[in-house]
Amino acid sequence: MKAQVLKHTAKVEETPLELLDLPTPKPNSNQILIKVSVCGICHTELDEIEGRIIPKLPVVLGHEVVGRVVVLGPNAAKYKVGDRVGVAWIYWACGECYHCKNGNENLCEHFMGTGCHADGGYAEYMVVSEDFAYPIPERFTDSQAAPLLCAGAIGYRTLKLTGMRNGEVLGLYGYGASAHIVHQIVKYKFPDSKVYVFTRRREDAPSKLAEKLGADWIGITGDTPPKKLNRAIDTTPAGVVVKEALRNLEKGGRLVINVIRKETSIPEMDYAKHFWHEKEIKSVANITRKDVEEFLSLAAEIPITPEVTEFKLEEANEALIALKHGKYRGAGVLRVA
Repeated sequence: MKAQVLKHTAKVEETPLELLDLPTPKPNSNQILIKVSVCGICHTELDEIEGRIIPKLPVVLGHEVVGRVVVLGPNAAKYKVGDRVGVAWIYWACGECYHCKNGNENLCEHFMGTGCHADGGYAEYMVVSEDFAYPIPERFTDSQAAPLLCAGAIGYRTLKLTGMRNGEVLGLYGYGASAHIVHQIVKYKFPDSKVYVFTRRREDAPSKLAEKLGADWIGITGDTPPKKLNRAIDTTPAGVVVKEALRNLEKGGRLVINVIRKETSIPEMDYAKHFWHEKEIKSVANITRKDVEEFLSLAAEIPITPEVTEFKLEEANEALIALKHGKYRGAGVLRVA
């Protein structure tokens, strides 16, 4: 099979992914072999490539995978050959540790990430346990479904962690794959709330997408919005955003940071200005299978319409460079088959 392989960490501009011919993997007990149709492109891949997250090397990246079951491993019985399934960031959790037993498999001591600790979907085929694959609602095309599996599911978890209530003001710092999906959830679940969007540059592609999706106000990081934020979500790689979001947060408000690693450090902050008055910061770590299952059902109900830009598997390096520099709107997806 053809696969984009990362052998060593480097700046993404150095185009480190290599398109190679690899043996098609064989499913073990309770696993399924998936013929990959598409795989979404995520900022986590940039972190892996540039060394902010250390994956197993060499590795096939990609954790927003949509495809068809083509082979059942021994004892696999949840799906049939031909079924359309998706694979998300959570590739495996032990089910036995303290966190798993308390419903927090995203914090599992032995958590494995798809395309990080195990080969993912930047390839024509991949294997995964049948218990960590999900049926895809019929209303979505393969390309529409891909970003739902990470950008959407992690955005859904993030929004839940904000504790948001109808009528409150939500600030979205960064407006890429995840935030533009969160915006659509908010409009559906909290119709009396306002959404303020902060982007990198004025009149850039994310700003125009936010306008298209009906943001109540659009500015850039550093701006002061019309009203204080009750809740805020940060999906950016910049440390300074944490400081700015706290500055704009209302008393008793909560900021949830939805990134695995920041590319730049969070600056020193003044306690009275940024933290006092019971302001909170919470981070998001991974997702659970329940998050994915709940969100896919909600996404079909709303329905969510992800904005998608497609690239060929052969263009993976170029697609990742475009992601890093904010060159397209919404979510990027690699067309594999």
